[in-house]
Amino acid sequence: MLNRQKRNNKFWLKSLLILGLVLSFFFTNTHTALAARTGGRIGGGSFRAPTRTYSSPRSGYGSNPGYGYGYPGGGFGFPFLLPFFGFGGGFGGLFSILILIAIANFVVRSFSSIGAGGDSGYLDRSKVSVAQVQVGLLSSARELQQELNDLARTADTSSASGRAMVLQESTLALLRHPEYWVYGVTESQQTTLEEAEAKFNQLSLTERSKFTTETLSNVENIIRQAEREALPSDRGELVNSTNQESGEYIIATVIIGIDGKFQLPTIEGSDDLRQALQQMGSIGSDRLLAVEVLWTPQAEGDALTTDDILAYYPNLKLV
Repeated sequence: MLNRQKRNNKFWLKSLLILGLVLSFFFTNTHTALAARTGGRIGGGSFRAPTRTYSSPRSGYGSNPGYGYGYPGGGFGFPFLLPFFGFGGGFGGLFSILILIAIANFVVRSFSSIGAGGDSGYLDRSKVSVAQVQVGLLSSARELQQELNDLARTADTSSASGRAMVLQESTLALLRHPEYWVYGVTESQQTTLEEAEAKFNQLSLTERSKFTTETLSNVENIIRQAEREALPSDRGELVNSTNQESGEYIIATVIIGIDGKFQLPTIEGSDDLRQALQQMGSIGSDRLLAVEVLWTPQAEGDALTTDDILAYYPNLKLV
């Protein structure tokens, strides 16, 4: 009789253990689905500068290459050289004169090339900067989410002026909602051209890897939009109550590549965050090499929890 009771107790203990594992698996999957992070992305640009061309100026001397400013490289023409070297005084004949003209032309071209920045057509490889501003906002800032969605659907990211507009409009949207700011962080560094492009791509990929699904993107004027998977809450199924009670956030990230030195302030409070956004937004198209704006969640109804912030954005600071 006693042995039979022990067997029954073991049976019920095993049953309870199995039931506990099943319930644990169910609620874990539910939490994972609720934490799905849809993402949006706007960007474009290149770390190459357009090739510089040099056209010789024209003046009153005409286009004859033997006269004054019409000579390629400009500034020292035939009439200037001959009196200087004493034309007509037995200088050595026509051959010597031609040699001197060729030498003078070479020197002038060399100085003109230096003044025009050379023929490479590329940026100064020691003066390229990559910078990032990241802002964590309360999820009640849904109008910001909508502004970024609308910007992604309408922006021209294939032109320099269009990308500058994306940078200005996105930073302006963030500046308009300081009452929702909770977190912030900045990063900026000056490096070579090759390393700057690699750093820019690294920052972008790091943020994109945090998305479960990239549901809206506009990169180089190619717009893609995907449907997110339905969440349990959309289907009216049971949800984790502790997840509902936790805080909800939106994370927006702005990454830029810029010609020249560029330094952002370290975030210690809202004033530093405001200054960083203003610095970014003021950059013109002539200096902006590449830009990428990313935000999560993108799809309506999604939200980041406090656990998401701790797990995926540990560098964020309270502002």
